Amino acid sequence: MGFFAPWFLVGLAAVGLPVWLHLLRKHKSPPQPFGSLMFWERHTQSSIKHRRLQYLLLLALRTALFILIALAFAHPYIERKSIPFQHTGEITVVAIDNSLSMRAGNLFDQAKQMAKSEISGLRAGERGQVIEFGSRVHALSDVTDDKQQLNAAIDAAELSDDKTSFAELSRSLRSVAQSLKLPLRVALYSDMQQTGMPPNFNDLRLNAAIRLEPHALAPKEVPNFAVENVIAPRRVYDGKKQRVLATVASFGEPKATRRVSLILNDRVVETKSVDVPEGGRATVEFQSLDVPYGRNKGSLKLDAADALPADDTFYFSVERSDPRPALFVYEAGNQHALLYFKAALEASGQSAFDIQPVIVEQTANVNPAKYAFVVISDVGVLPGGFENQLREYVQNGGSVLVALGHNSMAKMKVPVSDDHIAESRYAGREGERFQTVAWLDSSHPSIQKDNNWAGVKFIRVLRVDPGKSRVVARLSDETPLLMDQQMGAGHVEVFASTFDNIDNDFPLHASFVPFVEQTARYLGRLDSGPPAVQVGSFEELRDSKEKGSAVDVVDPKGGRVFDLKEAATAQNVQFTMAGFYDIRRPNGRNELVAVNSDRRESDLTPASTEDLKLWQNTANGTSGGDSSATSEQKPVSLWWYVMLAALALAVAESVLGNRHLAVDKEAA
Repeated sequence: MGFFAPWFLVGLAAVGLPVWLHLLRKHKSPPQPFGSLMFWERHTQSSIKHRRLQYLLLLALRTALFILIALAFAHPYIERKSIPFQHTGEITVVAIDNSLSMRAGNLFDQAKQMAKSEISGLRAGERGQVIEFGSRVHALSDVTDDKQQLNAAIDAAELSDDKTSFAELSRSLRSVAQSLKLPLRVALYSDMQQTGMPPNFNDLRLNAAIRLEPHALAPKEVPNFAVENVIAPRRVYDGKKQRVLATVASFGEPKATRRVSLILNDRVVETKSVDVPEGGRATVEFQSLDVPYGRNKGSLKLDAADALPADDTFYFSVERSDPRPALFVYEAGNQHALLYFKAALEASGQSAFDIQPVIVEQTANVNPAKYAFVVISDVGVLPGGFENQLREYVQNGGSVLVALGHNSMAKMKVPVSDDHIAESRYAGREGERFQTVAWLDSSHPSIQKDNNWAGVKFIRVLRVDPGKSRVVARLSDETPLLMDQQMGAGHVEVFASTFDNIDNDFPLHASFVPFVEQTARYLGRLDSGPPAVQVGSFEELRDSKEKGSAVDVVDPKGGRVFDLKEAATAQNVQFTMAGFYDIRRPNGRNELVAVNSDRRESDLTPASTEDLKLWQNTANGTSGGDSSATSEQKPVSLWWYVMLAALALAVAESVLGNRHLAVDKEAA
């Protein structure tokens, strides 16, 4: 027995209070008639009998009451042996790790064999379930006591290219325990990678209904080499040979020399040797990639014969095509804007677009539908037929960039969007009479690459009512400078000044080139994604206007990802395996997507024993790693019992005290 707050035992000193009260009781005798006492000598007579304790039972009750109150505040407890959990109706969940790292050696086969041994050990009537997990959890069977069905589910488990996520496993187990409302015993078979542990340990939390039993598997050869990353072009628009840079990583291997091969469309282009330090990284560069027209499958392959061959190849896709035409409309007497815009696009190294200039008078017979995007530079009045074609072009998904200058004041409306031009704001060049950019929306694609416009001076700008447009940039006097409006499926982007170094000095600043480059990519819908993505990532398949059109997606094994119904309704696709996905969209924009596994799976270092113990002990009342119901000493509080006894004594003391008081009154 013990006390949580022993200092309250000092209150036991109050036990003397009832004794003191009983000793203070005065002796009272009824008066009796008696003769004169004038001849009696006065003296004090002592009576020991009157000082003796009376009502001993009442005194005992009061003393015991004070003792119990003091003990209650001291919070007494006793040690009791308790069984952590009675597993009545417990369900055995067999969890098999099927992530990429389980491809090392024969780990996956070992896990399946051990899982079958677990199933064979179930007693008659005991139920179980088989699940597999990587970054997601898949149930391979229902909850059943049919061992044949459970073994068949284990045989159906397959390796994947996913990364390990113990946090996702814990979340799924919590959900299963809550839905079944029954205790779970989880037999986990995995290599227990350290990289599978989440940054926040709370994500591994289990509840009291889950008992975790991890079985750690380890490959015979833990060291491993991997092609960790590849830098390669996503799209090519000329016949020049391209540069490819690969990073080779060593995970626990000693220093070694490896050969890396650059492969394009199953043909080895070049092979180089690279010295990889122990536990470090090395880079190897290729400058001989000659990309043919069309979509091409590229890869970097390592010759390493290590524990995990699945990460020795890194896939990337590269596509070569001709530059797409872009229309630049301008007034005949103003060619400066054309020169600056075209020079900026060429300086960015972006040869994806071919600028085709045309003056306003020549636009009557021009069809904008064949252009990637259209630039209208300080134009007074567009021909009515051409402007109507531009509106239809934008509604169908095209994009227009409009720059406003003094010629735009002729109509007082922005071409195509018809936004109202309120006034032309002009500041002289003398002194500090100019406007600067005070605010930029750095999330907009035109600004993302370079949002430093601080030194640009704007002499003349046109104040435009933005209406429903998204304001991307404002000047120091709150005048909208750059606006973006969506019309139908397309965009109209308005720049409230010119590109000719007359109304501003923007073309002379370093921020002009990235602005032109990013705007051209945005308006031309140029896919600037990486040459490869990771397993588990998603990609959008259709625009809103393409709803109902069939999309065909072929996985690396040559199988179709969607059936006929899903092909007409799916909005995106998730890449679940490494290799090349062939996406064929209804608008003719076909794409070859290279997918690689998460290279964190290449590090086969297991989690520490302490981390696994902590994970097991996140469930209240579970034992460490022993599957048997072992007993342990636990403190059991006696506070309520003591308070109930004190309450009973208080009632008894009150009843007995009233009885003695009644006797005293009757005697008086």
